[in-house]
Amino acid sequence: MRIDLHTHSRASDGTDTPAGLVRAAVDAGLDVIALTDHDTSDGWDEATKAAEETGLTVVPGMEISTRHHGRGVHLLAYWPDPGYAPLDAELAKVLRGRASRVPVMIERLNALGIAITEDDVRHASHGAVASGRPHVADALVTLGVVPDRTAAFDRYLGWGRPAHVDRYAVPLETALALVRQSGGVTVVAHPWGRGGLGRPDEATFAELRGLGLAGIEVDHQDHDERARGRLRSIARNLDLVATGSSDYHGAGKADHDLGCNTTDPEEYARLLDLR
Repeated sequence: MRIDLHTHSRASDGTDTPAGLVRAAVDAGLDVIALTDHDTSDGWDEATKAAEETGLTVVPGMEISTRHHGRGVHLLAYWPDPGYAPLDAELAKVLRGRASRVPVMIERLNALGIAITEDDVRHASHGAVASGRPHVADALVTLGVVPDRTAAFDRYLGWGRPAHVDRYAVPLETALALVRQSGGVTVVAHPWGRGGLGRPDEATFAELRGLGLAGIEVDHQDHDERARGRLRSIARNLDLVATGSSDYHGAGKADHDLGCNTTDPEEYARLLDLR
């Protein structure tokens, strides 16, 4: 069984529709995928319907934008109830923050002499729930300012770059509690990679486990073999689930092909048991 527990569609910053993502997953020989768009469940129904006659299992999930000790943390939540009002309220705040910073980023890019408009970003977002930095990056690619998203972040949109604008993120402790209360389970995404927790040690993971964390995304393209080995050891020591996934964004992220990393079926079964 081939299991990929971290993928994105056009509901956030992927380039495939949810149905297109399902077709691509089937073509890639996957048996299970988790649809984990940023801070939204909007793609779940379309993906689940598209998968009905394919034999593919779609795990409903999301990647929640959180913050811990001043650092951004991406928290994968599987099977949360998006209708749980306290969780829904926090996600709405995150999405408003995403949308509200786009005009400020555009102003800063314009001040740098780059002719980009909000319409350019809306066109690049393909109907996503909220436009964000990846869509600004895509607009910059379309306009020929940069060759790809990575260059857009490295030159203009990443932390400390001239067009970076901060936004609201859910406190990590709050997100862990809300997902658990809504019936879901949580895994920290790429914790030693770009946009991670700042290489948290075993003591930090132990603290998070005490707050309800279920697992660590170990096998990810942002982790080299040494990092994967150490994270797998931490997961084993703390009895945390160790997952693997692609973090697929379609054409939006290079070298993250569906199934390039997968989750062991026994680890997936542990997540199911924790629901």
